Amino acid sequence: MTNSSMKIKIIYTYAVAILSLVLIMSGCVPGLELATEDRSVPDRYFSESDSTNVVDIQWRSFFADTTLISLIDTALKHNKELNITLQEIKISRNEVRERKGEYLPFVALGAGAEVEKVGEFTRDGAVEENLDIEPDVKFPEPLSDLQFGAYASWEVDIWKKLRNAKEAALQRYLSSIEGMNFMVTNLIAEIAESYYELLALDNLLEIVDRNAKIQAHALNVVKQQKNAAWLTQLAVYRFNAQLLNTQNLQYEIRQRIIESENRISFLTGRYRKAIPRDSRSLFMLEVDSISAGIPSQLLVNRPDIRQAEMDLVAAHLDIKVARANFFPSLDITAGIGFQAYAPNLLISPESMAYNLAGEIMAPLINRNAIKAAYSSAGAKQIQAAYNYEQTILNAHVDVLNQLAQLDNFSRSYQTKYQEVSILTESVAIANNLFNSARADYAEVLLTQKEALDSKMELIEIRLKQLQAKVNVYRALGGGWK
Repeated sequence: MTNSSMKIKIIYTYAVAILSLVLIMSGCVPGLELATEDRSVPDRYFSESDSTNVVDIQWRSFFADTTLISLIDTALKHNKELNITLQEIKISRNEVRERKGEYLPFVALGAGAEVEKVGEFTRDGAVEENLDIEPDVKFPEPLSDLQFGAYASWEVDIWKKLRNAKEAALQRYLSSIEGMNFMVTNLIAEIAESYYELLALDNLLEIVDRNAKIQAHALNVVKQQKNAAWLTQLAVYRFNAQLLNTQNLQYEIRQRIIESENRISFLTGRYRKAIPRDSRSLFMLEVDSISAGIPSQLLVNRPDIRQAEMDLVAAHLDIKVARANFFPSLDITAGIGFQAYAPNLLISPESMAYNLAGEIMAPLINRNAIKAAYSSAGAKQIQAAYNYEQTILNAHVDVLNQLAQLDNFSRSYQTKYQEVSILTESVAIANNLFNSARADYAEVLLTQKEALDSKMELIEIRLKQLQAKVNVYRALGGGWK
């Protein structure tokens, strides 16, 4: 065996040994504790079990009020927070494109020019002095170096690290879309709640205004009776104080109306303007029982659950990416072009230059950073699993609470309505008894106050009833489809 063959064999043996060592060392991946998410949910919300679900109704059909529909349409176009989220989605989409390009070869075109003059008393200077760059042609001084060509680099995705990173970015992009859908659901619900509150405040103001007029008339009657020596000044003061208290409520309600209008304007992305509305529709809106379906439908209908699920998938992929860092990476570089010292020689066949190189690298020593990143990826996966489970639990509790509110406020409304009817009649009876001197003014004042309070409470209950209906629709995942 010749010396050259022996050297080649020794180099080959060392190369195989080093490569084997690299593979063995890179294969020592530490164990990792992961979590398996619990996707189980109860079979039903309460005693009923029906797959019919109100979320199948599009929000334009769910809300029958044309003014409310117009406000929601405006908000979906101009709400600032929603538009900010849309830009975040575009950023996530660009990240997917960026990740996709990482596992494809990078190819670039380039050109360069260089002028160099080396010292004569150096090795390069001596070589140039004693050699001809062409037959009977000395090296020019200074020496130009002109080149152009194509260059490529490629990290071969052996362990699917780059593909998994791209897939993780895709899942986060889809997650951001679900986040936007969840925002749309909440935005629609918030506008509906604010709109119904505005209707309720209008009715409150109307009741207070009407009662203020009634109390003002009663005060005049009491003053006349006082002048006739039938009553004392104390009665006048008591009736006057009640009137002032009612008038004070007017200012408070007007302030709440302004704030509600401003809130709706803010949600619709515009400056304050009058909101046309029919306040009488507050008591004409139907509040029927809502079909809630079954809890397992939340996994499909609630955007926040879908968002948490996609974040969990991305966390699993991040672990694969972090694991791949323990294994060798293969990088390939190549280039082809022309290089010469003079422009007229640049495109001649003899000026062609090319290179091809491959490099395999694996971490052997001081892999703490890789281990830390791998451990962090595992912790984030566990965190994402808990977040997914918590989101499902929160959604289920949310639906239970809203269904209970809708039922209880509907019952409460019927009870309070009967109370209002009784107290309204009591006011008329108390006034008649007072005018006939069979009841004192304190009974009249108390009855009027109780009647006013009950009417205001009736409107508040009606508002909560309508808002509960909206919140059941929101909690079930309605509004974004």
